Amino acid sequence: MLRTHLAGQLEEENIGQEVRLSGWVDTIRDHGGVMFLDLRDYSGITQVVLHNHSMLENVHKETVVSIYGKVRARDEETINQKLKTGYIEVFADKLEILGPCKNMLPFDIAESTATREEVRLRYRFLDLRNEKLHNNIVLRSKIISFIRQQMMQLDFIEIQTPILTASSPEGARDYLVPSRKHKGKFYALPQAPQQFKQLLMVSGFDKYFQIAPCFRDEDARGDRSPGEFYQLDFEMAFAQQDDVLEVAENVLYETFVKFTDKKVSPPPFRRIKYNEALIKYGSDKPDLRNPLVICDLTDFFSGVDFPLFKKKPVRGIVANCSGKARSFFENSLKYATSIGMKGLGYITLSDGDFKGPIEKFLTYEHKQELISSLAIKEGDTLFFVCDSAATVDDLAGQIRTWLGESLELVDTDAFEFCFITDYPMYEYNPVTKGIDFTHNPFSMPIGGLEALETKDPNDIYAYQYDVVCNGIELSSGAVRNHSPEIMKKAFAIAGYSEKELEERFGALYTAFQYGAPPHAGMAPGIDRIVMLLADEDTIRDVIAFPLNGNAQDVMLGAPGEVTQQQLRDVHIRIWD
Repeated sequence: MLRTHLAGQLEEENIGQEVRLSGWVDTIRDHGGVMFLDLRDYSGITQVVLHNHSMLENVHKETVVSIYGKVRARDEETINQKLKTGYIEVFADKLEILGPCKNMLPFDIAESTATREEVRLRYRFLDLRNEKLHNNIVLRSKIISFIRQQMMQLDFIEIQTPILTASSPEGARDYLVPSRKHKGKFYALPQAPQQFKQLLMVSGFDKYFQIAPCFRDEDARGDRSPGEFYQLDFEMAFAQQDDVLEVAENVLYETFVKFTDKKVSPPPFRRIKYNEALIKYGSDKPDLRNPLVICDLTDFFSGVDFPLFKKKPVRGIVANCSGKARSFFENSLKYATSIGMKGLGYITLSDGDFKGPIEKFLTYEHKQELISSLAIKEGDTLFFVCDSAATVDDLAGQIRTWLGESLELVDTDAFEFCFITDYPMYEYNPVTKGIDFTHNPFSMPIGGLEALETKDPNDIYAYQYDVVCNGIELSSGAVRNHSPEIMKKAFAIAGYSEKELEERFGALYTAFQYGAPPHAGMAPGIDRIVMLLADEDTIRDVIAFPLNGNAQDVMLGAPGEVTQQQLRDVHIRIWD
């Protein structure tokens, strides 16, 4: 037996017992003849006392050792109340090295999160010993287990779908796997289990879920890891949009309440249509912890003799900036120009009248209309954003975020959820000069076949929805298109012939002709959920072995070269 107890679980009731502990040497301290060693395992730390220096021969920090000794109470002046085991220590009779460690570590384990990320990922096995990172991975495990229990309690059954599948237009690049047995043909790693879960609904399974791995060849960012990610993938037969949203908001609410002490917005979550979100928040991923709301002033300025705001859309943001020095407004202008704006106009209500460079273009009636319609109060400042229709909402959203953070309006002790609904079904592709799907190509258009046959593609919306929390998209989903006729017309608008539809989505297209129930689903991202609950800024700190920002595994050396024989086996030749 390599251990009788865990290092972090010894208590005062163990005083007087002979124990054997095994773990890593966290620290070594010499107090004038008496040596102290902190022994660490996954459960915590225990202080070990050694009176024989020879016991520490070849023992360095992070050496794996086994300690034999007796538990005793610490002297009152040496009690460490910060540790669960701070009231006891182990007096060592014997120390055995189980796994030697080099004397020079690439970084201090306790400070590893401050180390350059490339070094951390190269020595990830050491990085994961850091208490904070270690706890993130433990938290991830607990969250996944809790979510799985909730889904089963809601009568969902867990089904695993294939990893080797066919390429599908999900919106990102596929990872391709060459076939050895079928020359010149390729599998694709699934961007999502989309077609499989819909086929499960056609197969007669009522409620499906899995903690699904998904693979997309896309660039990294703070809340997205390149290569692979995991999602709570679920689908429901005989379900409409509200049925799916109810499941999502209850599971997410219970999960966040379980694993955080912060305030969590309760169900029902706010539901905001896509176009409304762009106008009010400048984004389809609004951070509702920020109370500032954007208003559309385009119509207002159509009646104002101010040439700069005449032929472009105008947005306004009211914020209380009373007491702010001139430098605040100078900084707001600097920020505006840094994101590509030509300027940032504003007027402030002071002593019952507006002050600011635009004020002279406003009549008394104009001013009263603004005060009344926007509920502007004494000391409030109205900021103006004017740009092209393609960029004005995004720019206004960035100004809203800057103001919320600079004025310290964002409630950092809260999780605020919302659903964004009614996404446009199609968008214009300037490269192909054609119509593309904006979201999931398997979504049901609002208005069904009639909408597809009678409306301009730019005016067609879909039963598509996202879950957003604190400005981060956690999930996307949709009511699925289960009708072969609607599916055929929807893909035709995006440039797919019926033959292409049958070739690329033959299984789904065929299955829908054999009695497909209405169905809908969603897929909240596990990595992003854990990132929020762990209060981390980057998603890589909640994934055990992530790729770096350049989609490389620097620890194992992936992607790497393979032998010529391996290439021949899959019928591939590489030219310089």
